[in-house]
Amino acid sequence: MPSKPRIRTVHGADIEPWLDEVARLRVAVFRDWPYLYEGDSSSDYERQYLQPYVASRESVLVLALDEGRVVGASTGLPLLDDAEAFAAPLQHAGLPAEEVFYFGESVLLPAYRGLGVGHAFFDEREAHARRLGRFRFTAFCAVDRDPDDPRRPPGYRPNDAFWHGRGYARLPGLAVRLAWEEIGRGEIEHALTFWSRDWKEKP
Repeated sequence: MPSKPRIRTVHGADIEPWLDEVARLRVAVFRDWPYLYEGDSSSDYERQYLQPYVASRESVLVLALDEGRVVGASTGLPLLDDAEAFAAPLQHAGLPAEEVFYFGESVLLPAYRGLGVGHAFFDEREAHARRLGRFRFTAFCAVDRDPDDPRRPPGYRPNDAFWHGRGYARLPGLAVRLAWEEIGRGEIEHALTFWSRDWKEKP
């Protein structure tokens, strides 16, 4: 088993040089269940999707590095700096989108899982959001899948217990709908439900 990767954080425009590495990891990791994403790390779509993190002065990219090689990455930015599709469900429900710091993807190569990197990703992004000083909530979205889907790998365990342990709760009925190319099925729209943590509540 490899040793725990070194963690490094970068912000805003300094994320630009890392986009190709993040795109590569997104495509490699999201090919697996539950995303089944048939992406192309060299495509314009990947760069366009990640561009808000470069444009935002308050964004964060947490990198997991093994001897300089990127083996994991995790992103975050103020929700209102991301695409409108992510903020719209919360605004429609009357929740303060301006008080939400949004966590994007967390992608980690399988060989490096179980080493505490997932906790490091949350620790770094939460600390960054807290330092900014104006965000009551941290939140992210997770794709919804039918538990009886025959493509679900045997023994698959969702991350719900991990997220609950970090203080996050699912927000039923609040979802963003995104379309992506699914392996063997073409472009399909998917529902991703919000999870959030209210930092004004006692742990």
